[in-house]
Amino acid sequence: MSKSGFYLSWILVHLFVLQVSSRISAIRKDIGFQEKPICRNTVQGRYLLSDDNGHICDALSVDPQSRCCPGKGEKFSCHGCNLLSQCCNSYEFCVSCCLNPARTRKEQVLKVKVAKQSTAGTYSSVFDFCAGRCRHNSESVVHENAYISDFHHCFSLPSNSSAGAINANLEGRLNGINVIVGRQGESCDSVCKSNGQSCVPNKLLVLNQCDIMQKYMSCKGACLASMGPDQPAEVVDDAPKNLNPGACLFTRTQSMLSCEGSHLYTRRLCPCA
Repeated sequence: MSKSGFYLSWILVHLFVLQVSSRISAIRKDIGFQEKPICRNTVQGRYLLSDDNGHICDALSVDPQSRCCPGKGEKFSCHGCNLLSQCCNSYEFCVSCCLNPARTRKEQVLKVKVAKQSTAGTYSSVFDFCAGRCRHNSESVVHENAYISDFHHCFSLPSNSSAGAINANLEGRLNGINVIVGRQGESCDSVCKSNGQSCVPNKLLVLNQCDIMQKYMSCKGACLASMGPDQPAEVVDDAPKNLNPGACLFTRTQSMLSCEGSHLYTRRLCPCA
């Protein structure tokens, strides 16, 4: 074979090799492994975990690489939760339930401070809010060392999250209203009548706010979510310990607000006109 023929064959062989390798490279790119999503989860669960997709799983079934729960399980589960009070008896189910966009609005929770201090930052994600709020909630404890009930993992927004001071909007809605703290055991109908006025039922919703109650009452036993037709109210100091003496009470069940309600151990905050 001549020298020129040898070089021509050498060039053709190299061109063939390059063409084949480029095809293989292209094939590898097409069928390459898809990158697995990385999840954040509630880490410390001994038996259960909740990931940031809202899935609950057994701690042993979580993917060790992605840290995600299997996607086939129930999402945004509220098992063991009281949806009225937004409190659960399990930390992991509290986080899962909280992550449901229908229950927790992202634009609201990203404005909530992590702590009460003025220097405290805000939550960076809905998962951060749910994981933190379900774990720490001063409104679910009594005297800072005991839980009010077994449902002490709560994901509701802090009662003062939108304002740190009294909301001027709410104050404006009380124009022309005489706000009176009643005597122990009195209904608002009785309180207002004794002052020559009548109770204004639709203003009870305005008074049913911790910031408002703290202006008119001492609330030295904290401000707690409760249920009953006697709210908003303050528990008297000589009430039995299980009733949280000194605490202010508000209700999340707005339909229960009534001018007629009363309780033996509370003093009501009443809107009269």
